[in-house]
Amino acid sequence: MNSLDILYEDDYLLAVNKPAGLLVHPSWIAPARTPNLVSMLKQRYPGEVVHTVHRLDRATSGVILFARRKETGQHLQQQFIDRCVRKTYLCVVRGWTDEAGVIDYALKPIHDKYADPLANPDKAPKDAVSAYRRLAQVSLPIPVGRYPEARYSLVEVKPETGRKHQIRRHMKHILHPIIGDTKYGEGRHNRLFREHLNSHRLLLMAVGIEFVHPESGRRMQIEAGVGADVEALFRRLGWNQGYPVSSRIALD
Repeated sequence: MNSLDILYEDDYLLAVNKPAGLLVHPSWIAPARTPNLVSMLKQRYPGEVVHTVHRLDRATSGVILFARRKETGQHLQQQFIDRCVRKTYLCVVRGWTDEAGVIDYALKPIHDKYADPLANPDKAPKDAVSAYRRLAQVSLPIPVGRYPEARYSLVEVKPETGRKHQIRRHMKHILHPIIGDTKYGEGRHNRLFREHLNSHRLLLMAVGIEFVHPESGRRMQIEAGVGADVEALFRRLGWNQGYPVSSRIALD
């Protein structure tokens, strides 16, 4: 992981297509010198201070924004606070979901005892809303537990809030956990994807983000493809359309 997939860059901001498994920042729980995206950006742009705007879990792939100026970062973060940023994710989940729905389920903040050991671990749940729609489904003739077949759905999710692990926790809440999720998922289905489909990652991809450029004022839409490995998996499952396979930039 020594190369960066830069989706967009100008004098004010960067959009990067983060691979699954790459940390965004150095982490207390990872060994020293573990590769991370911020360090890679510092090497690519020596002498610059690259500002983090939002986050992606280590296991999640896809588009993530960084600011090249402090004021730009503050402007973008305010857009997130005001819920003006629209994010789009794809995920593969256990079972056949409803065609569409809205998950309105408050989530308790996750306490990071390493990053903030003095924080209150018993904070009240905060509102969390995710809208989703099913794009495809499949039934595999592979027994799982007491069922003679295994069913899965390809789901597009648009979170309206930005709580930690929101999509992963919300899909678990509606009993459709994401495949490859070792924290909130189900081991039998994760194992099926590893052993039968050679898929060893969390199948959660940040495929799109829409926001207002802090300098130009234009609305920007940035899309990231799902990646060659995920595209190959989807084709094997018979899912041949409905998801981005390459990056795209649109300006309004």
